[in-house]
Amino acid sequence: MKNTKHLLFIVLYLFMCTSELLSQTNEEQILAIREASNLALKSHNEEVVLSYLTDDVLTTTGNGNLLSGKKALEKYILDGGKSKIYLVRETKELIVNEKIGLAWETGIWNGYQPEKSDESLVNGKYSAMWIKTSNVWKIKSHLFVTLGLK
Repeated sequence: MKNTKHLLFIVLYLFMCTSELLSQTNEEQILAIREASNLALKSHNEEVVLSYLTDDVLTTTGNGNLLSGKKALEKYILDGGKSKIYLVRETKELIVNEKIGLAWETGIWNGYQPEKSDESLVNGKYSAMWIKTSNVWKIKSHLFVTLGLK
């Protein structure tokens, strides 16, 4: 009985979260995902960060390396070691084409290393292409350009 109540609670919680996301506009959905992704980056939760990307995502890193696919990005992250650096992306422009399920996002990013400083140690600009599949927005490709380094 206890397991049934626990399972019912989980199903109800998931239903509430899903229905709230579906009642949002496309822009609100993307911005909510961006915020959740920033929080996952800050807490170094790579599994959650990667969940917002398509399997075949293209990533151009801040120094120009091109990574093809989610697995290549995961390896790149893990090869970074135990770094405490995390990125925060701030959307400056978001354009959504609802008819074809594509969106363009551009903004600035800042990299922080809490044990060294509260100020950004590295920063730049980014752009992201979003695609909507199965009623869910995911990043299909993103480009980061490093412009500032302390």
